[in-house]
Amino acid sequence: MSEILFDTKYLQLKKTVAKSGNDWFYAHRPNAENVVVILPQTKDEVLFLIEERPPLNAEGKGQYSIGLPAGLVGDERKGESIEDAIKAELLEEAGLLTDKIKIYVNKSAGSSGCVSETCVISTAYISDKKEVKPPINDGGIIVDRIWIKKENIRTWLFQKDKEGYVISAHTLGALFYMFTEDKL
Repeated sequence: MSEILFDTKYLQLKKTVAKSGNDWFYAHRPNAENVVVILPQTKDEVLFLIEERPPLNAEGKGQYSIGLPAGLVGDERKGESIEDAIKAELLEEAGLLTDKIKIYVNKSAGSSGCVSETCVISTAYISDKKEVKPPINDGGIIVDRIWIKKENIRTWLFQKDKEGYVISAHTLGALFYMFTEDKL
């Protein structure tokens, strides 16, 4: 059982009791059924988003983060399926259509001690990188979109880490599945 301590349209601070009997505080999204994270890929490249995330900036963790198209399921489109959410978020944030979707994992937790949110990590196979509609910048959060050749991803991520970029855990998870899917 949990108690709502602070409530906004998009986020709640809640309290529950841990097995030890101690109070445990966490964030919860009241307006979403799930979250999708999408790894857009062609045969040779992956699309990354360069983002400015206010919590990371506010705490001095980094000005930019490397992420993927992602979004809430059911927050604006009630009753939508995971696949419909993947297609919608890919179109909104990248301006792209997908030929095929593959779900890698259904419940990935980025910070399970701090938030109740889990994410579906997926890939969207792209045959045509031409934008079919202008992508949104999600209130200024998305500052760039960059295609990186698969063979250069590791080097590129190490370089961005040295430059002070924050790399999303879900991005790393999606890359793990992409690079190992034929070996599993």
